[in-house]
Amino acid sequence: MSANNASRTERDLLGELELPARALHGIHTARAVENFPLACRPVHPELVRAYGDVKLACALTNQALGAWSDDPAKANAIERACREMSEGLLTEYVIVDRLQGGAGTSTNLNVNEVLANRALELLGAEHGDYQRISPLDDINLHQSTNDTYPTALRLAAIRLLHILEGRVLRLQESFQAAEKRFAHIVKVGRTEMQDAVLTTLGREMGAYAEAFNRDRWRIYKCEERLRVVNLGGTAIGTGLAAPRQFIFRVVDVLRELTGIGLARAENLVEATQNCDAFVEVSGILKALASSLWKVSSDLRLLSSGPHAGLAEIRLPERQAGSSIMPGKVNPVIPEAVTQAAMLVFGYDSALGLACASGSLELNPFMPLIAACLLENLDLLARACDILSRHAVEGLEANEAKCRAQVENSTAVATALMPELGYEGASTVAGMARETGRSVRQVVLDEKLLGREKFEELISPEAVCRLGEPDSKRPLTPTPQGREKRGRGDRVSDILPGAEGPDESA
Repeated sequence: MSANNASRTERDLLGELELPARALHGIHTARAVENFPLACRPVHPELVRAYGDVKLACALTNQALGAWSDDPAKANAIERACREMSEGLLTEYVIVDRLQGGAGTSTNLNVNEVLANRALELLGAEHGDYQRISPLDDINLHQSTNDTYPTALRLAAIRLLHILEGRVLRLQESFQAAEKRFAHIVKVGRTEMQDAVLTTLGREMGAYAEAFNRDRWRIYKCEERLRVVNLGGTAIGTGLAAPRQFIFRVVDVLRELTGIGLARAENLVEATQNCDAFVEVSGILKALASSLWKVSSDLRLLSSGPHAGLAEIRLPERQAGSSIMPGKVNPVIPEAVTQAAMLVFGYDSALGLACASGSLELNPFMPLIAACLLENLDLLARACDILSRHAVEGLEANEAKCRAQVENSTAVATALMPELGYEGASTVAGMARETGRSVRQVVLDEKLLGREKFEELISPEAVCRLGEPDSKRPLTPTPQGREKRGRGDRVSDILPGAEGPDESA
């Protein structure tokens, strides 16, 4: 038999199985691969790396307590294999499906087998020589899937949260830069999709920045929810088969290895049963998805057109938008980000159901929880990245369109309230609507305000000012100003003293 066709036989509770001689996985992994062709995607790479750290912490703790003291070469080989997994060098050999029965047992066994066989390689021994190094008696010493899997998941999630926080920060800063670039551009603000009051494009961008600042703060606080782990609790949190010193030390070792402030749960039984912390974190991620969805929708709307829509901003052109309509360019980045946000909502729902479905001393649906949580962290990090790099940082304002819409919108009337009062401004808006003139033209034609005063009232400083100066007192309309007027009534007939200053003033 050629070396390429060589095989080895492994045994478990159910019988024997032939495996490729050089395979790093073993019989438990092979059965899981056959049993769970579900997602058809392997375990998340960051979970594998985190598992390497967890196994390394356990190996170092066991070594400090005297394990393998008569065989230092074995101890060194196990340690080196664990370090390689934590560095991502063995990820490709963890091949079980990310969705699996058994609360993650297949993942833990796959990890154990890979580490055992890699350590055997380092010793120059044959793969499958489990008398020399056992996946269960050595690699899994004083451990269970039920404490190593949740701990690895929490560690992986914290690391991905750090990446996500950086991406949200960049997105926030991108909008802050846009806020400064567009601070001088007055535009129509809208409520319920209708013209409302004047604002600036910069202030609109600043509101987006503040939303993402809030998301960033919430994400930063998520680490506090995830840093408490149940490592050392073994099967159900009672520490069955683990020495007390192992339970007391192992989390400290993991904390030193990772530089992350992990702490052992005070109640290991409770920490093994319940997954509510994952629901809380997932909800915070959903809040970020909600922000991304809303802002992306706004960017699409504000850039709509470019000739028959709002067209207040121009998104960077990324690709041709149609196979049949020449010249069409679609807002593909906000559309893609919106789809990612929608998927986050779906994964959050699945995660919540999985966490609620735990039974008695264990939650058997940890693989689904892991898949949803880690996938959402990835999706959101990538969504924030492309939104900032491919959309916001290259965003341009259509100043002419913003100005034209301001001049043609009755929303301008609201800006005149400090001088004309509510009734007066309402009358101006009504006359503009009925006569087809702009508010600006009505005000100037009726000599209610001078050109300079009008421009002052719709300036960026005025429309962004918080409230009105205390010295301002709106004019009080006369009783007849509240009566229904007919078409063609002059505003000066309704507002006493509304002749206004001369245009030459």
